[in-house]
Amino acid sequence: MLLVPAIDLKEGRCVRLKQGLMEQATVFSDSPAEMALHWRNQGARRLHLVDLNGAFAGVPQNFPAIKEILAAVVKDIPVQLGGGIRDLGTIEKYLDLGLTDVIIGTAAVKNPEFVREACKAFPGQIIVGLDAKDGMVAIDGWATVTEHHVVDLAKRFEDDGVNSIIYTDIGRDGMMSGVNIEATVKLAQSVNIPIIASGGLTNLDDIHALCAVEKEGVSGAITGRAIYEGSIDFAQAQKMADSLA
Repeated sequence: MLLVPAIDLKEGRCVRLKQGLMEQATVFSDSPAEMALHWRNQGARRLHLVDLNGAFAGVPQNFPAIKEILAAVVKDIPVQLGGGIRDLGTIEKYLDLGLTDVIIGTAAVKNPEFVREACKAFPGQIIVGLDAKDGMVAIDGWATVTEHHVVDLAKRFEDDGVNSIIYTDIGRDGMMSGVNIEATVKLAQSVNIPIIASGGLTNLDDIHALCAVEKEGVSGAITGRAIYEGSIDFAQAQKMADSLA
């Protein structure tokens, strides 16, 4: 089970939100690049970046901070990014900069054909991010809940060539209330591509629970507030997850 530290970017700073609300932002660092180095030094084998401003604006908004992060760590570990990615030009710009994978969220829901085109143009480097509230997918920085069920959309993208799907339970994100194991497993069992869990990871019990369902297709978990506030020691958690593999 791969644990992936999240670095959420808002106005050039590393923050965490509660349930995706921008007004509920807690600043954890004014230097995202230093934070990236910290997690690398703690044993992270991948980093997850989110351009929060970009997710709301629909275009990249934290490019300088992202560039600094990549300059600091991209030679050592792969980095994935989501938020404001709506066209092939943006994807190419980020991959040329050194990103390993890009995450398509809102655009995947609004324009599914875009995912297919992106997978053809950049094979093996496209992840779809599906964020859901009570099973229904939300878009535009979680500001709008659609009528699309997360399982139905995941099946749609299964044959397009995406390398994985990040599933975020909005109701649990940043709330330190535990991972929605049942919904994550249901999604993983519905498709034949890896599912990365996100939202609610709180303590080592959650790590145990996720490792127990890894064989169902849950390949990793993104962790944010828990490792920033200290309820999970990242290095210890990854070591434990490795031992349970």
